[in-house]
Amino acid sequence: MSVPVMIRTAGACLALVSPLLWAGALPVPVDAKVVEQRPAVEQERIYPMGPLRKISGRLRVDAKVESRGQVSSITYELPEERTAREAFASAREALQRDGGYPLFWCLGRDCGEASLWGNEVFGSARLNGGDEQQAFILLRRSAEEADTLVALYAVTRGNRRAYLHVEEFVASSPLGELLPTPATVLLEMRDTGKLDYPDLGAPEPAWVALLGRSLKLDITLRASLSGAQAEAWRQQLLKAGVRSNRLEVGNAPTDGLHLELIR
Repeated sequence: MSVPVMIRTAGACLALVSPLLWAGALPVPVDAKVVEQRPAVEQERIYPMGPLRKISGRLRVDAKVESRGQVSSITYELPEERTAREAFASAREALQRDGGYPLFWCLGRDCGEASLWGNEVFGSARLNGGDEQQAFILLRRSAEEADTLVALYAVTRGNRRAYLHVEEFVASSPLGELLPTPATVLLEMRDTGKLDYPDLGAPEPAWVALLGRSLKLDITLRASLSGAQAEAWRQQLLKAGVRSNRLEVGNAPTDGLHLELIR
């Protein structure tokens, strides 16, 4: 059953989003106004995992997640003193702290055409903004909620009104293996300084290949690996072509696999 979206008042809270998340609520930007709310309905849903563009009048995307399930969403108009990027960052951080990891994450023009996100993906002309003034992330929950996805989309329109759209999808059948894009893994590592995959135990070939490709996108990055199988992951990543001087075994307490940027 889909977790309902709940509205909470900001009070005197200085944080940008409510700390009450998945236990009955999704991130709520402080002082924001709800401009659209859609209750959970079952439908076929497609989430892009690449920049959006149209070729010969048809929507094109490099990869996507496609499934059927319960979809609910809410759109906020942010107060003038808050930017779309700020609201997006705070919501993303809160969701990840609670156990979600990104499948696809893009910023600005790397997302493609903003009008396509508003019209084609979310079906809301209100979300049509500037290509440089947008951000999107698709997160997958961990453990028993692994068949739940959350999409965040933030955009600023030409009239300077900023919006944050939050959408939850609960699949009707198992989503199976879904891997992040290499560029998303690299962006997360650069932005947050760490990667957390609590569901990963012993090295899995697909994940080894993904992490190897991601780390090789920037050969200046060095990382420590923590977890019960950290040394096994290190050995497999070395075989995948990551240089030995870029990987260390750490001792951070963690479930599954934890990577941390060595600065």
